[in-house]
Formats: sequence, structure tokens, C-alpha cells
Amino acid sequence: MYINITDSVTANNKGSSGELVSYLEKENRLDEMDGPEYWFNNNSKTIEPYEVRNVIDSNNAKLGKTDAKFFLINISPSQKELKYLLKEFGKEGMKKRLKLYAEKVMDGYAQNFKREGINSSKDLLWFGKIEHNRYYTYKDKEVISGEKKRGEIKAGKQMHIQIIVSRRDVSNRIKLSPMNNSRGRNIEHSKKLGQFDRVAFKQSGETLFDGLFAFDRKLDETFSYANILKNGSIDQKEQLALLETSPAKQREQRQIVNELAKEIAAGLFSSASQVLKVAEKRVSGFAQLMMEPVYPSVQEVYSIGVSEKRKRKKRRGQSQGLNR
Repeated sequence: MYINITDSVTANNKGSSGELVSYLEKENRLDEMDGPEYWFNNNSKTIEPYEVRNVIDSNNAKLGKTDAKFFLINISPSQKELKYLLKEFGKEGMKKRLKLYAEKVMDGYAQNFKREGINSSKDLLWFGKIEHNRYYTYKDKEVISGEKKRGEIKAGKQMHIQIIVSRRDVSNRIKLSPMNNSRGRNIEHSKKLGQFDRVAFKQSGETLFDGLFAFDRKLDETFSYANILKNGSIDQKEQLALLETSPAKQREQRQIVNELAKEIAAGLFSSASQVLKVAEKRVSGFAQLMMEPVYPSVQEVYSIGVSEKRKRKKRRGQSQGLNR
């Protein structure tokens, strides 16, 4: 699951939202669409683009010319997650559940500010839209190499959600910025803009998806795993390496491993041995499981032996041919 927040994509967010709304309507202008894909939020699932533009642009009390008026949130399930949803719910059912998921994600967005009066997505002014495709841009290596052209549709399942959320809350009184990095450390700054932890927000989106759809996520598919590899300390990477040795076969075991990875990312452990002790407390015998070597099956050993025998026979034949 990839979740990203930006204050400037395609259109400048310091003015009208009209350019961005128009850009996000691009698929509705394609002939191959079965029907229009409407905008949605807590109140309606059939919102027209002009309504989105008008409401967002009028919700900017006391914001100056250089202030951001809105933000764009991109919610992009992985190919594996989309395949799972399609199998479980079908095409139309998947769309309905992704819209429900988007509402829950926006609940997390609101709660992340830790501001009085901002408790759920209903306290925000936002509009979401499902997009079915992704398109190659000039930045993609396939375009740079000449294999693809800019604007071509990418292969595979690419359904994702774009959300425009106003800088102001739904009452047009409270200013909220997810670009505030104080995370509560700067008290006065947080009072004005609300504290916001973008890492926690992205993690909450993944946790929500797994819980809402009973999705069985592997360790190397988690946000914590990627975040530790990219930004973690040496100690955190050593602790993560310990978790990677676990051949967790049962879903419950994988969930425990993933939870430990979240705690490692949050800096809750001082050493790999501490991780092991906590794991043992949560599941009896888990420490032993984590230290067990993963042996190949009998069939795998047999296949390897047959393959090596064929290679040796081939090499002997080649050698004899050269000697002649």
C-alpha cells in the first residue's frame, strides 16, 4: 500500500483547484470508459467535478495568496492487494470497498492532527475519485529508453484513489496542514496548524487495509520494512534482519512479526535480543521458531541432484567432442 501527500501535483495548490480537478477528470474523457467515475465523500457518491471545484475554492477563509488552499492524497494499493480485492469482492464490489476504505483513511488523517474538534473525516472537507489507470511520464525509464511513449497506459492492475482535501476544516474555521513536521514538539506551532506525523499516517493506512479486508501481509510487503531499510539506524536494521530469519508459516505468526517490525521502526527496542525476548512472550516457542534454519524439501534436494547430474553429463559430452 502506497499513500502519499503532496501540496503541488500538476496544479498549483495556492490558487483554484479547477486545474487539478480537470486533470483528475481525464479518464472520464476517454471513449473506452463504461460510464463516468463520480467524485465521492462521506455524504455522496455521485458528486460532479464543478461541485468539487466550487466547494474547495470557497473554503479558504483568511488564507493568503501564498498559502496552500488544498492538498492531494494518493492512495495506491499494490498489484497484489488489488488482485486480492478483485478475487474477494469482484470489480464493482472492489470499487465500493475502496471508497469505504478511503473514508476510513481520512478518519485517520483527521485524527493524526490531534486537534480539538477534528475527530473524523466528517470534520474535513474532502473529495475522492477512483482512477483505473496509470500513465507513463517523462520520468519513467521506459520512456527515457524509448520503449514507451509518454501518456501510454501502464500494464497490470492500476486502480487507485486521488483525494483533494481542503486546507480548512469543513466549518472553514480551523487551518490544517499535513506538511507541518512538528509532530507536537513545537507546541505553539501545533496549536495553529495541528501536529501531523506523515509516517504514522501512512502506517495507519496499511494497518487499516489489513484489518478491514483480512489481508495477509508478508514482512517484506510492509511499510515498516521498507521504511527501516531506507531510513532506519544500524541497530534497527539488525533487529529487522532477525525478524527476516523467521519462517513464519501461520498467519498469526506473520501478524506478530509485522507488529514487531512496526515497533522496531518506532525505536522501541535497544537490541535484537530484546526483540527476541518480546517475541517469546507473545508466542511460546517463537524464539526457537525464529532461530530455526529453513531446510529445502526432499523433492527440492532431488530436483537439484538431477539437475547437477544432467549438467555433468552435458559437460562430459562437450569435452569428448573437443577431444575428437
